[in-house]
Amino acid sequence: MSAQPICHLYYATDRQKPQIDALQNLLDKHQLSLQLSVEQTIGKVNQKIKQQLSALHDDPVLWLDDKDKLSLIADGLSVAPEWDKLQRRVVSAGRKSELLLQAAKITADSIVIDATAGFGHDSLILASTGARVIMLEQQPMMALLLLAEQRRMSAQPNWQKLMTRLHIINIDARSYFADKQSASTLDDSIVDMVYLDPMFPEDSHQDSKTGKGAKVGKHMQVLHQLAYPPTLIEEVQLLQSAEDFIAGHNEQGGRVIVKRPQYAPVFAQRQADESWQNTALRFDGYFA
Repeated sequence: MSAQPICHLYYATDRQKPQIDALQNLLDKHQLSLQLSVEQTIGKVNQKIKQQLSALHDDPVLWLDDKDKLSLIADGLSVAPEWDKLQRRVVSAGRKSELLLQAAKITADSIVIDATAGFGHDSLILASTGARVIMLEQQPMMALLLLAEQRRMSAQPNWQKLMTRLHIINIDARSYFADKQSASTLDDSIVDMVYLDPMFPEDSHQDSKTGKGAKVGKHMQVLHQLAYPPTLIEEVQLLQSAEDFIAGHNEQGGRVIVKRPQYAPVFAQRQADESWQNTALRFDGYFA
């Protein structure tokens, strides 16, 4: 058996040791293939220290601040899920305000598979409808980040009900779709939607001719340190496996929704059955 990858975790004060124990418990409970290497920092972690920590390691590192918020540091950038900052969007989310929900067309009775969870922001919007969201995240470090954020937010009374609707699994989407055991956990439940938000090339956010479009945010810049955009073959396989999965869990016909930058080419070279877009994003729908 190969050794687990080492994940470097830095923290600020001795007061945080119970939180570090809690993170280790999350690793063990969810069988994440990571081994924590824990080290206390000296003084406040400012931008200069973040740059130094990045220079020490080839891979992103974890940082637990004095408010028990877990962040990723890479190339001097520090990012965290920070679900509490989405509170206004979560509370007011609806089809008029959220393009994703226009495409999803889900209800409080729906089950959704977010097959590329990332920082979990879109999962929150989907769960705001009352839907149950199964969040798949391939990278164990990102999965730990999500689990820690779910634990942190579950301590806040006004977030507890929403947190119970999120189920985080450290697995790549195609393995989940192909695993009969994964499918059996849904029993006879109907899956209404599979959501795909895969990494896309950094230059696909803008129109190559006009330069218009969204800039790459720092969350995506850090994700590019952990994940790579799928190849065309991988796109085809992912879309097909998602369609096959939902066809097997929804006799009435569910949908696969793919998130793209507005100017990006269609996923897997497949024209969508329907698209919803604004000045920055496009959601392409494939109906089973």
